[in-house]
Amino acid sequence: MMGGPPLAITGGRVICPASGHDAIATLVVRDRRIAGIGNDAPPSDAQVIDATGLVVAPGLIDAGVFRADAAAANAGGITRMILMPDQSPPLDDPALVAFAQGSGKPDVWVHPLAAATRGLKGIELAEIGLAHAAGAIGVATGREAIADARVMQRLLAYAHGHGLVVVTHAEDRALAAGAVATEGEYATRMGLPAAPAFAEALAIIRDCRLAEATGARLHIRQVTTAEGLAAVRAAQGRGVDVTAGITPAHLLLNDMAVSGFRSFARLSPPLRSERDRLAAIAGVRDGTICILASGHDPQSQEDKRQPFADARAGMAGAETLLALGLGLVRDGVLSLPAMVALVSTNPARRFGLVAGTLQLGAPADLVIFDEHAPWRIDGDKFHGAGNTPFNGLPTAGRVRMTIKGGDVVWRA
Repeated sequence: MMGGPPLAITGGRVICPASGHDAIATLVVRDRRIAGIGNDAPPSDAQVIDATGLVVAPGLIDAGVFRADAAAANAGGITRMILMPDQSPPLDDPALVAFAQGSGKPDVWVHPLAAATRGLKGIELAEIGLAHAAGAIGVATGREAIADARVMQRLLAYAHGHGLVVVTHAEDRALAAGAVATEGEYATRMGLPAAPAFAEALAIIRDCRLAEATGARLHIRQVTTAEGLAAVRAAQGRGVDVTAGITPAHLLLNDMAVSGFRSFARLSPPLRSERDRLAAIAGVRDGTICILASGHDPQSQEDKRQPFADARAGMAGAETLLALGLGLVRDGVLSLPAMVALVSTNPARRFGLVAGTLQLGAPADLVIFDEHAPWRIDGDKFHGAGNTPFNGLPTAGRVRMTIKGGDVVWRA
């Protein structure tokens, strides 16, 4: 609280990927900002939090959620959510953008992405400049790609003029129309409408070439196939300003998860083959994929407990993002600081947020967690809708405290 006593977090392993700090230290918060990291004794008037045996890191920034659930975010250590424009109505109007921006305060800050086109129909560009002035930090095509290459080119050029990142969904719309699974053995056995995995790479190749021609900044929200990752690497090698993200579901599950018509595994993009899953892990390891996001898109029980092809795509992910991300550390894919960067520092940098860091003067957005604490994922105990393909999975890593702007907004 401004003008109140300082907060001192002692004994924890303080990790800040932005500065490279990774050591046991005391972190001091004063006037809602980071005031010091070191080994000095806490200020005599400080409120002390003992974090011995725990990790202290920048609050998570969840890049690309479809619902800004403050309670779920707080429980998951998330202090900022980057909100997709697929709302009701879509965020294609400056007033809607401004409303969304204030929707989670003070416990979680919501950073909206403006709809790229009116009604997200992919035909006519929305008022991107006005949306930016109203608080949009980027522009997104929504749950689907823009089919018309000319519209996409105009979008990238216009967004570049405003310095905004364009967030795309990477699936060729014609090939993916009506599909609920990826072509392969399981989709064939189950008789599910399916699209080829290369539908992703086709969209990526086109959008990267258009970004190269316009000089735009492009972020592909999810890259989930070996061919798609190869296309991103090739574009990055040419100097295209393109980044890639992914969700834990596409790193930990393959298309076997849809067997038995498990509608909780109905996702968009659909789950891929084991070869693609392993390629995605390699993409995280080598840095091709630089952002890990929850893809938080919870659905009602009525929408999920349907025949697989009729069920709505989406899962609740905010409360499991950290624990599932820590699985990459346990498996030796990433170091702990590198994993923290995926969920905090990297999203902040990509979208120009003053966040994702514990450097002096930065906002005091923090997560304190026990990376080894075991628990079993139980969607029924989530703070929001609980549909998750990971229901019942044993995992490790529990958030013990979430601090937003120096205020404790959640504690275990």
